[in-house]
Amino acid sequence: MLHARHLLSITLATLFALSSLSAADDTKPADTKPATVLPVNRPQSGWEKRHELINERAKAGNVDVLFVGDSITQGWEGNAAAKVWEKYFGDLKPMNAGISGDRTQHVLWRLQNGNLENISPKLMVMMIGTNNAGSDSAADIAAGIKEIVKYYRDARPDSKVLLLAIFPRSEKPDERRAVVAEASKLAADVADGKMVHYLDIGEKFLQTDGTISKDIMPDFLHLSEAGYTIWAESITPKIKELLQ
Repeated sequence: MLHARHLLSITLATLFALSSLSAADDTKPADTKPATVLPVNRPQSGWEKRHELINERAKAGNVDVLFVGDSITQGWEGNAAAKVWEKYFGDLKPMNAGISGDRTQHVLWRLQNGNLENISPKLMVMMIGTNNAGSDSAADIAAGIKEIVKYYRDARPDSKVLLLAIFPRSEKPDERRAVVAEASKLAADVADGKMVHYLDIGEKFLQTDGTISKDIMPDFLHLSEAGYTIWAESITPKIKELLQ
């Protein structure tokens, strides 16, 4: 009898422990935030140098329009694109805060660590998220984008935001293009039409059959001079409207 009771006690204890572990597993996903919303830097020399360069530019002040993003934004500083930048944005007191390879979590960290020091832009123009597409879901990418907008609005409440849909990528429609398109749609509801505005110019980079020309994106991701011209022409009217 004692042996039976002992076995019963062990069995009940085991079942209780298993049920507790199961309950813990069930609650864990709800408590875990996606990596896209957790600010983190990139400990690489090239990235750190670029980050410090942006910080030094911010310290100099006199910025009305802040461009934030990844390599596509940083690419405005390329030889051909720089001419387009100067033509369309040169008199708007612009600042380029793009870093190649950045994801949403990296931009969030940068804004919290010097990129906004000593500047109070009238407008932030942001396009970010394509580098998240290989590892994160559309919902998580959208969450990261919204987190950046929220942080920026809290940090600079008098500044407006022009959030751009992530540009289409790949020669033909594929999974990553679908992910960034869905992420953009999910992030769009952060716009209130007053201080935060959303603009999707993606169709302007596509041919009628949905493909992307090498004349616009030589590697089907980064822009040529023609691509930067399309970008500038597509957003300049909205920028000037929001600066009024």
